[in-house]
Amino acid sequence: MSKTVMTDSAHVLLDRLNLETLDRDLFRGFSPEDGRARVFGGQVAAQALIAACRTVEGRIAHSLHAYFLRPGDPSIPIIYEVDRIRDGKSFTTRRVVAIQRGEAIFNMSASYHVDEPGPSHQIPMPEVPRPESLPSNEERLRASYEKTGSQVFEMLQHLERPVDVRDSDPYDFLDPKPRSGPHMAWFKTRERLPDDPLLHQCALAYASDLSLLDTSLFQHGLSYFKPNLFAASLDHTMWFHRPFRADEWLLYVTQSPTTGGSRGFNQGSIFTLDGTLVASAAQECLMRVVSDRSGR
Repeated sequence: MSKTVMTDSAHVLLDRLNLETLDRDLFRGFSPEDGRARVFGGQVAAQALIAACRTVEGRIAHSLHAYFLRPGDPSIPIIYEVDRIRDGKSFTTRRVVAIQRGEAIFNMSASYHVDEPGPSHQIPMPEVPRPESLPSNEERLRASYEKTGSQVFEMLQHLERPVDVRDSDPYDFLDPKPRSGPHMAWFKTRERLPDDPLLHQCALAYASDLSLLDTSLFQHGLSYFKPNLFAASLDHTMWFHRPFRADEWLLYVTQSPTTGGSRGFNQGSIFTLDGTLVASAAQECLMRVVSDRSGR
């Protein structure tokens, strides 16, 4: 049996979210050296939200709206500049710009709200096998590598993976077939997190980008590993509805209502084990089928 190296993820996520404070509203974050060609979008979103949270007291984020402007370079730090746009009686607003080499690679607006009572309703969680009954994606990757010897699976095993993901119906990216309908996967952070709810929101922002873009690719039988496809996240939006812990199992139900103009639109609903809807996400992605991978 071939030996493979899996990334030690014991404290990876907290390390990624532990930004260095450079000034009152200026922070610096770092990326893993795990072979990625560009910075993982969920990492930038999570670090930007952490930077914003460092400037807010006594309020929880209820939404974030962000745009990915340029590919991030994982070999150099990312600077996060926070603009304290508004501190109101009920809402607080922050704008964050992520910068590398003097250029903005990402910008985000985040809004915070005081805890207020009010009416409540939600959509039901779909039926899905419990996470304990499903193999982890790392186990699937290991089995696929041992079966095929594919360099793709070998490379994927070395990526930093602070989140445990368990697909209920995994997609074959090496032999893709068109698939309609929602995609469902359980996830949670590998490490136990402190009780700070803002930290759990940042961890969820990180995890929310792990598979959202994929849903529009599934519809057309496309794969990252096909040479004629260039895919990238264009924006990312999240709404936080109810309290949750990112270190306990959450179900991510994603779907793609439409694609067109080389863009795919994706939506996600995030539930706890007991069926409580705690967050929603939406994202538009570039899915350009080209003869080369020159990018946008």
